Amino acid sequence: MTRWLSEPQQREWRAFLSVLNLLPVQFSKVLQDNFGISLADYEILVRLSESEDRALRMSELAAATLASRSRLSHQIDRMERAGLVSRRACLDDRRGSWAEMTDAGWKLLVQAAPHHVESVREHLVDVLTDAEFSELGRISSKILNNLSPDLQEKIIGFPENTN
Repeated sequence: MTRWLSEPQQREWRAFLSVLNLLPVQFSKVLQDNFGISLADYEILVRLSESEDRALRMSELAAATLASRSRLSHQIDRMERAGLVSRRACLDDRRGSWAEMTDAGWKLLVQAAPHHVESVREHLVDVLTDAEFSELGRISSKILNNLSPDLQEKIIGFPENTN
C-alpha cells in the first residue's frame, strides 16, 4: 500500500525540489555571464585544482563529479578546446587517461572563485543561520550516505561527519 505524503510533506517536498533545480541554475548563471563557463566546468576545475599536480584520472573525476564517463569525456573535450584542461594518456594503463588543468584553467578558476563563493553565500549560506546551515549539511550528509555511502568521501571531498 502506498504511503502518500501528507499535505505538509508534499509542500516541503516540492520546496526541496524547487531548491534542487533553482540553485544550480543561479550558480551557473553567475559563472556563465561573467566567465563563459558552466557550473559543471567550474566543478571540474575545482576538483583538478585540489588534486596533486592539478590532474586526475578521468575515472576518478567522473566519480567525484557524479558524471558518466561519456558525459565527462564530452565536457573535457569542450574544456580542452577552450584551453582550460588537457588530456593525457595514462602510462601504466593504456585504457585510462588523465585530465590536467592548464595555466589558463587555473587563471580562470582564480578569477571565478570569488564570484562563485559570493553567489553561494548570497543564495544559500547567508539565507540561513549558522545553526540552520550546519543542520542542512548534517541532513545532506545523511541523505548522501543513504544514497551512496561508498562515494561520500569522493563526492564531497571529506569523510562523513559522524556527529
